[in-house]
Amino acid sequence: MLKAPACPAGVMPVVIDNGFGGVLFHEACGHSLEATSVSKGTSQFSGKLGQKIASSIVTAIDDGTIPNAWGSLNIDDEGFAPRKNVLIKDGVLQSYMIDRLGSRRMGMDPTGSSRRESYKYAATSRMTNTYIAPGNDDDAEIISSMGDGLYCKAMGGGSVNPTTGEFNFSVREAYLVKDGKITTPVRGASLIGKGDQVLPKIDRVGKNMTMEQGMCGSQSGSIPANVGQPMIRISSITVGGR
Repeated sequence: MLKAPACPAGVMPVVIDNGFGGVLFHEACGHSLEATSVSKGTSQFSGKLGQKIASSIVTAIDDGTIPNAWGSLNIDDEGFAPRKNVLIKDGVLQSYMIDRLGSRRMGMDPTGSSRRESYKYAATSRMTNTYIAPGNDDDAEIISSMGDGLYCKAMGGGSVNPTTGEFNFSVREAYLVKDGKITTPVRGASLIGKGDQVLPKIDRVGKNMTMEQGMCGSQSGSIPANVGQPMIRISSITVGGR
């Protein structure tokens, strides 16, 4: 990266590698599926249960029951058992992550998603182990069939507005792809877009899903959370650079 040229800016296909690449879904879409914003009607996904919000090859899950996983719970912070919440199945919105207050506002059952950093915070709906489920595409084919674009090997930090879904993420390690082949590394790349616009543009989902660990900050403090995904490809997204 020290000698890498600056990343060119523009709209292009982007491949995001597995593991911590899942932070893009976590931030850009996951927070917008929490009752914290959904119950108030301020989320981009409010009132869209049963509607198609993503590509038909996308299934997304929040599962607090995975044994010994970084974001797993024995019991949530309001006394409910965690469970495997299928948020999106084959592109259709199936569920939200709901705490006790959110359940009253929404008229839906809690999902064991209530979390907080400590007694100093009021518990609210939060993610646990959130990931995009494995698909059927081969990693090599995902890149070889993309033409020209950007391969994001490692994602960095970012920010999102849960109300609008607008996000901006830095990319720690990125490479240009020319004619389906990974070429030169580039620095200063960022991904810019909206969660509800990016989900329908995922046109490839790989088979090898892995998870990585992080800390998630929100109004109930900082909590451990897993993010994960297989390699995915977004057919077009705005890439920030020079």
